[in-house]
Amino acid sequence: MSHRTVAVAAALVTSALALTACGSSGGPGGADGTSGKIDGKIEGQVTFQTWNLRAHFTDYFDGVIAAFEKKYPGTKVKWVDQPAEGYPEKLSADAAGGTLPDVVNVSPDLAYPLARAGLALDLEKAAGKYRGEYLPGAWQGYQMPGLPGVYGFPWYLNTGPMFYNKELFTKAGLDPRKPPKTYDQLFRDALTMAEKSGRKIAMLAGTPSVEDFGRYGVRLMNARGTEFTFNEPKGVELLRHYKELYAAGALDSQALTAQAESSGRKFQQGSVAMNPGSALDLEKFKKEAPALYAHIGITDAVNNTGKANMYVQGLMVNAQSGVKSAAVAFAHFVTGEENQMAFARKVTIFPSTRGSLDDPYFTKEDGTDTARVRVASAASLKTAVNYTPVPLSDQMKTVLRNAVARAVQGKKSPEAALDDAVAECNRLLKTG
Repeated sequence: MSHRTVAVAAALVTSALALTACGSSGGPGGADGTSGKIDGKIEGQVTFQTWNLRAHFTDYFDGVIAAFEKKYPGTKVKWVDQPAEGYPEKLSADAAGGTLPDVVNVSPDLAYPLARAGLALDLEKAAGKYRGEYLPGAWQGYQMPGLPGVYGFPWYLNTGPMFYNKELFTKAGLDPRKPPKTYDQLFRDALTMAEKSGRKIAMLAGTPSVEDFGRYGVRLMNARGTEFTFNEPKGVELLRHYKELYAAGALDSQALTAQAESSGRKFQQGSVAMNPGSALDLEKFKKEAPALYAHIGITDAVNNTGKANMYVQGLMVNAQSGVKSAAVAFAHFVTGEENQMAFARKVTIFPSTRGSLDDPYFTKEDGTDTARVRVASAASLKTAVNYTPVPLSDQMKTVLRNAVARAVQGKKSPEAALDDAVAECNRLLKTG
């Protein structure tokens, strides 16, 4: 089972968060595994397995566990912490061996094969009464293509703000108070930036990812989730624009191979005008590049849909758990508003609970760089969606990335490159 990184640079330690409970736990309480109806008492032992968290969040999770056990006296939570390396493979082995934990912290892509195998509990049936407690986009993030229902409680969210250099905008004759909001504006401004700077300044340092296709308005999969469709005319149109940017010097010459670190370095050096980042980047600019820091602007990533991209993590309940009632209760408890808010104050994440993003912590700046980015990101998450198709594996992402590179360089037409990529991704989807 492949694990795709669901966090952008701003996610920081959140990409290492995982929460599970052992499927071998016994005890009273259960459910009808077919209907998903929970009808047992909330009692029994739940093994709570985290993913490389004990070193930094011991006090927090000790508190959550104690509070849960106090609320449900018939329960006991055993906390086990696993190293980060190899954790997705461990989940795969547990699934194959019948030892899958009761509650598993998974991104939607990790939940997908488990749901297809009948190992993830349909929470729409088992716990649909809690749906209204979460942001609609977050709850829908655990809908699986081709399957009815929802297969995870939303837990924490993240999104990626964009930094831009106001000074470079001004020098190019662009209004620094009006960074591009749509892709048409981005393409127009990027060409202007390249022309006015004599091709010395690129607007962007990276080629489009699947999220860009989604934000552009491309239909990525068919309604049943059985075939990829990002080679539709709108997808080809997006790729043609990026090919034009590359030829005009509006896309950095190393964009085809650039990593997040090198892109950030070019932005810091002033050779790139826009780049995604995090609060830590802002603090780094303040220390290492004060001239840049004085001209930093923060905006949402461009999109044509009016909705930002959402990175989501959640808690899946094992459909074969021997303590389903306790597992559902624990997953709901951890992802409840109070515990999500407390966690968000300890790490750079955002709660998925409805109304939490209206808290002053997410709406009012306090003069710090962290708050500046936090407020900007939180505002966009209220209506955000996860644009990455759940079945898209790391291997498929590589197929798309290579196709984009060939098209941008002119080695293959955008139509042919995307047709080939879709054909290969669909082949992998059918054989995966």
